[in-house]
Order: sequence, then C-alpha cells, then structure tokens
Amino acid sequence: MRAADLLPAAIAQLRKAGVEGAPRDARILLAHALGIEADRLTLALHDPLPEGAADRFAAAVEARCRRQPVSQIIGWRDFFGRRFRVTPDVLDPRPETETLVAAALEQPFSRVLDLGTGSGAILLSLLAETDATGTGVDLSVPALEVARDNASRLGLEARAEFLVSDWFEDVSGRFDLVVSNPPYITITEMEKLSPEVRAWEPHLALTPGGDGLDAYRRIGARVREYLEPGGRLMVEIGAAQGADVAEIFKAAGLAGITILPDLDGRDRVVAAARGS
Repeated sequence: MRAADLLPAAIAQLRKAGVEGAPRDARILLAHALGIEADRLTLALHDPLPEGAADRFAAAVEARCRRQPVSQIIGWRDFFGRRFRVTPDVLDPRPETETLVAAALEQPFSRVLDLGTGSGAILLSLLAETDATGTGVDLSVPALEVARDNASRLGLEARAEFLVSDWFEDVSGRFDLVVSNPPYITITEMEKLSPEVRAWEPHLALTPGGDGLDAYRRIGARVREYLEPGGRLMVEIGAAQGADVAEIFKAAGLAGITILPDLDGRDRVVAAARGS
C-alpha cells in the first residue's frame, strides 16, 4: 500500500465529522505519520508505507474527527518563523498574534515581561529577534513547562525565565517592554467558538468571563509600577475591544495609546507607554 491510497478515505472521514479544510488537514496528518514535513508529502505519496505509518495516520485522523486541533495532534505550530511545541495546556499560537510581535520589534528594548506567556511564543520570538532578556509568567504550571521546553529547543533558556504568578503578583523589577495576549473572549462569545477551541484549548487562557475586559483592567491598574520611564505596554485584543481597552489604559495614566490592525485590517493590538 502507498501513502496516496490512504488519503481519499481519510478526507471523507474528516468531512463527515464536519472538519473544515479536510484535504489540507489530511495531508498534514499523513506527513506527520510518515515523519516528514508537509511540503515533502507529494514526493512520498507513491512510496511504500513505512511500518506503523498507517496506524499512526488512522489514530491522527480519529483525533481530528474528535475536533482536536491539528497542532495538538502533531505537537507543534510554526509562529514568527520558528517552531513551538503545543499541548492542550497552552493556546495554539495564531498568525494574528504575530502582529503584536512585529509591532513590539519596531523599537528597541532590553528587558521584556510577558504576562500569561502560555507556550512562550510571544516572549521567545522577541528574544530570538534581539539580545534582550525576558520573563514569562503564567498561572498554569503545565503551561510554563511547555514554555521552558520551547526556550530550551530554541537555545534561549539563558535569557528567559518563567514564573508562576497571578499577573504581576510575584513579579519584581522593571521592564522597558510589557506584552500580553490575555484572556479576552466574553462569556457569550465562548458559546460560539469552534469545537477545536472550546473543547481543546485551556479556558483559563481564553476567557475571564463577563465582558472579557478584566485582564486589561488588572494589567492597567499596576503596569506603571513595572515599566521603566518611557517603557511600552502592548496587548492583543479582540476585534471589537480597541476603544474599551484604550479607555482603560488612558484612565490608568498611560500615554501614547494607539490601536493597531492585523493583516486582515481588524483591530488587534493596543499599545501604550509610561510617561517619563
């Protein structure tokens, strides 16, 4: 049997389970089962199947039919040009979050704090692009284990530290950049999320409940204590939250507040600064 022989039935199985992009996902999962990169799959489709590959592919397809995200099944996600380990304990790093990283890199910084670091994708991307050092905090111990592993895989463990902390609670010192992709989905929006997100990603990292703005209130209330004079704050937001988050930061005494769009033109980042 060849690898190509497995695809038609798998695509049909995924479609029956309601998976969007079934052909794409089937190819990614088949490449994973074969132990090759997805862009090499075409070259391997007509080769004999390695031992165990059919069983690995069947298990991966079954997991996807249960709506487990592809990144969790294969164990990684590419983000800002690097590969990050992903598990059900962390949010799946999404392309729109690269907007925050790119914007943060527009000005120099030497010490960065990432609030709610999860997989560490934001913090580690910033460190990998600079000579800075940084701290990532999270309430989830399993998430921090994933972040530490990603730091090690990227050779950044000497410049990144990770702490269990409820936002700023156990953080000390000051930073010239504070970043965060906090939980911001409203309780009403949670009900409308896809099964991949609602059933498989950590709710602690998705929603604070209520209007989805609690994390911004907590960050705004204390961030000036942890920012160097002129230091910057940059947070990811939901597409309809720009004005509300900007107002929260204005009331907290922050300056230079701007709302930045992602590549699709949706509001995605609110940036602010501590005055001198």
